[in-house]
Amino acid sequence: MLKKLEINIIAMKHLLVSIVLIFSFTIGSAQDSKDAEVPYREVPKYADEFTSGTVAARLIDGLGFRFYWASEGLEEKDLQYKPNEEARSSLETIDHILDLSYMIVNSTLKKNNERVDKSGLSYEEKRKQTLMNLKTAADILRTSDDISQYKIIFGSNEIPFWNQINGPIADAIWHCGQLATLRRSSGNPISSKVSFFNGTVKD
Repeated sequence: MLKKLEINIIAMKHLLVSIVLIFSFTIGSAQDSKDAEVPYREVPKYADEFTSGTVAARLIDGLGFRFYWASEGLEEKDLQYKPNEEARSSLETIDHILDLSYMIVNSTLKKNNERVDKSGLSYEEKRKQTLMNLKTAADILRTSDDISQYKIIFGSNEIPFWNQINGPIADAIWHCGQLATLRRSSGNPISSKVSFFNGTVKD
């Protein structure tokens, strides 16, 4: 009787271990699938040559990488956090970076800038759209021999690409730094495995 009980306990332990392993694999696979849906977990391989297009693309790639990690894994308490009533919350900062990403991608698509309704988008959707906008812009610039054609368009007003660099791109990088500070203050800092110098992350 005792031996049978011991066998049953061992069998239950094996079953429990199997369930835990399956659960862990499922969660890991789901996370990998989620990460695979958005670009910039790492900075793409740099180009073989320096051109205006490859340099501009690399700048946006760096922005995308920083935004990926500044906005990754935020919880509701992080999203709503702000240091004072006058400041933007983390979610409001993400909204602003999304707006800037539309200005960046619209320039490369040669589209007029119009207000985009973000009210129905979740945090995950806003994050993904921002990263996809940046990737689209970088990919277009990467193969371009003349980036002067990508103007910022507001109706009949066309502003040179120079302003894209010191305007929306630099502004978005600035706000990624703010987002990194906000999430540290709310108790959820960026992973220490990220190397912003190399554009990589340790597994």
